[in-house]
Amino acid sequence: MRIGMIGLGRMGANMVRRLVKGGHECVAYDRKPATVAALAAEGAQGANSLAELVRVLPAPRAVWIMVPAAIVDPVIGELRPLLTKGDVLIDGGNSNYRDDIRRADELKDAGIRYLDVGTSGGVLGLEQGFCLMIGGEPDAVALLEPALATLAPGGRMPAAARGGAASGAAPGRAASTAAAALGYLHCGPPGAGHFVKMIHNGIEYGLLQAYAEGYEILHASQDFALHLDKIAKLWNHGSVVRSWLNELAERAFSRDDQLTAIRGYVEDSGEGRWTVEEAMRLDVPAPVITLSLLARFRSRQEESFGAKVIAALRNEFGGHAVQTK
Repeated sequence: MRIGMIGLGRMGANMVRRLVKGGHECVAYDRKPATVAALAAEGAQGANSLAELVRVLPAPRAVWIMVPAAIVDPVIGELRPLLTKGDVLIDGGNSNYRDDIRRADELKDAGIRYLDVGTSGGVLGLEQGFCLMIGGEPDAVALLEPALATLAPGGRMPAAARGGAASGAAPGRAASTAAAALGYLHCGPPGAGHFVKMIHNGIEYGLLQAYAEGYEILHASQDFALHLDKIAKLWNHGSVVRSWLNELAERAFSRDDQLTAIRGYVEDSGEGRWTVEEAMRLDVPAPVITLSLLARFRSRQEESFGAKVIAALRNEFGGHAVQTK
């Protein structure tokens, strides 16, 4: 199929490459002309503006947006007067699912269909494929299914996508199960895709924190001189804690067992916060995810004033020694 891609960062660029390798025609746009030129050299068709991107796409158009959540609305604002009834807008970034519900409703009057596609796979998605969590109307999902099947792990195209996929019929249980096995799933109406991705990222916070704490205890051992790269490699062979994340830990430790070149500053992009907020709204206890989010905040402090307060109070009530600069 022919599809437009807006935003050619680490994820967007690799998605274009994977689609091109899968035989699709990609029209690519980014505010950085050099980035567009680089992908044009790899087989994509470069566009110098959003207007040009829309103009060269056949109706009904499929336009995929891969930009930070903060600028999705401005991009949609520029695109909306260029699009026509039946076109499909896809937000593949990490928007808040409530924004997706609003956008789908706002675009509905113009006949523009909206999909929210939570996209996981990181920079390795080019080779391994992307896990895609989709919210929106079934007919829009069906129109996009050939591209979804290529982007997902395996890069295969299911029979439904090869023939009559744009019929608008809702997928049956068997078709949905097959798609999920390929690495993409129509999760529900607008907002459902990014809701599932939000919880996915919340779980990721907890997993990362558990690995971090375990490896820090190993690293701090005064009784044994342990090789973290070898331990990670061992755990990836049959242990209960083996995972893709631990494979990445093995790779990182193999380059630098002490991680000496990395500063312990951990950013968060919003989904962990939203997951905790949703847990509180639903009265669902989520202590692991919540504490992993708070640990990220702690990582950004050169020196914690709160820790200073605790040290001072311990000294005041118990005479416990404090360390001075």
